[in-house]
Amino acid sequence: MAFEIKQSLKLGQSLVMTPQLQQAIKLLQLNRLEMQELINQELVENPCLEELGELDQYEEDASESGDQNNLETMENREAEGKTAEEMLTPAGEDKIVDGKQEIDWEEYMENFASGPALPSTREIPDELPNYENMVASTTDLVGHLEWQISMSDLAEDERVLARMIVGNLSDDGFFIGSLEDISKELKFDLEDAEEVLKIIQRFDPIGVAARDVRECLLVQAHLLFDKEHLVMKIIENHLEDLEKRNIAAVTKATGAPEEDVKEAARQIKEEFDPKPGRSFGGGSDTHYITPDVYVYKIADDFAIQLNEDGLPKLRVSAYYKKILIQAKAEAKAHGKGDPKMTKDYLQDKLRAAVWLIKSIHNRQKTIYRVMESIVKHQRDFFDKGVHFLKPMVLREVASDIGVHESTISRVTTNKYVHTPVGTFELKYFFNSGISSGDGSGDVASESVKEKIRSLISKEDAKRPLSDQKLVELLHDDGIEIARRTVAKYRESMNILSSARRKKLF
Repeated sequence: MAFEIKQSLKLGQSLVMTPQLQQAIKLLQLNRLEMQELINQELVENPCLEELGELDQYEEDASESGDQNNLETMENREAEGKTAEEMLTPAGEDKIVDGKQEIDWEEYMENFASGPALPSTREIPDELPNYENMVASTTDLVGHLEWQISMSDLAEDERVLARMIVGNLSDDGFFIGSLEDISKELKFDLEDAEEVLKIIQRFDPIGVAARDVRECLLVQAHLLFDKEHLVMKIIENHLEDLEKRNIAAVTKATGAPEEDVKEAARQIKEEFDPKPGRSFGGGSDTHYITPDVYVYKIADDFAIQLNEDGLPKLRVSAYYKKILIQAKAEAKAHGKGDPKMTKDYLQDKLRAAVWLIKSIHNRQKTIYRVMESIVKHQRDFFDKGVHFLKPMVLREVASDIGVHESTISRVTTNKYVHTPVGTFELKYFFNSGISSGDGSGDVASESVKEKIRSLISKEDAKRPLSDQKLVELLHDDGIEIARRTVAKYRESMNILSSARRKKLF
């Protein structure tokens, strides 16, 4: 078989993701904090970008009408069917020099006197979330235990072993490592290692470093009762029956009166802690959310406000624009070309600055339009609450505002909205539907979850509602749903089964 080298010409279409377009797409999916970090980083790296001060902002407001015309031009180009790449390209007769696109900065100066900046932050109404007491200093479980190790009379090698054990604790305070492996690594006798583990288990909180719930409760019980006490017997041999609220089985197995078994069960429930690490906030720290968007009800309508508090207001540096224009003017006057290194550097940095500012404008505008469409589709939710949430998919909003579904997915990722009925992630409004038995239309899955939560919150604690009973109650409310679907929704909300929700006292 012969091989040959030849040239051929072929026509074809392909999507080229330029760095500018990639940046615009990346900005869409950033949350507010990530956006702030990116802007601050660009301010450090790009000398052609600068942040507006209060006096500069006052001057920017005077030229706000000019900037509005720029945004309207972008909207018109979008309406003409321009691609995202074309729509984000700066207007003007850009030239190709040495294979690169060169921006005509003189024309840019005439059309954009001060450069498009981030919209000024408007005054937000007083109904903001309360951010008091948001910062608190807490001691974690590991630090608390290491302090006790340093204060104990353990030998130095035992302290090393103890710290290894403490380093293998879960958020709930359970020992999840292998004592055998740790003993081999430290060349420690396994029996001696067990003794060190028992010492740690008697540290505060009592029962920490236990290997399971039974061992944790036994450590706590040993401090209160002798080995023959009913509480000790129940924890050691009948914990599974107690977990299932099967008092009759425990009574039969222990031979103790039912009232004594109930009293022992009450003591275990109220006086013992099966997760000793919880008191140190293991896995349950409160995370505060700063909304990206606010929705307010004003009279019979809803107003949407982007949260731009804390985001730097950007513009292209007038100093560097002036240098570039002056250099061009001097070059023309003396018939000399621009110094290549200086020109290329300024061209790249100024182009990057303009692209960043326009990409931020595009991001903010897209978020606003998406939220506007959500409010339009979910009007009853904002008026009446979670029970009136409607099924909605990304395609509906994408079709409404004229963008691709992937854009909606990026915009709604890790972004939150503060509404009259609470604070929600934007993705919360997109959910599947459950058919309605009365023919009035599908019901949103999140609305069904809220109904399940409401029914369980009102149940008799001694006779909790089973999944089948919940199916029947939802059916009476016009919602056709399977029992396995109710179980799936209940588990997704971290609600226990009816057997485990049952209260004995």
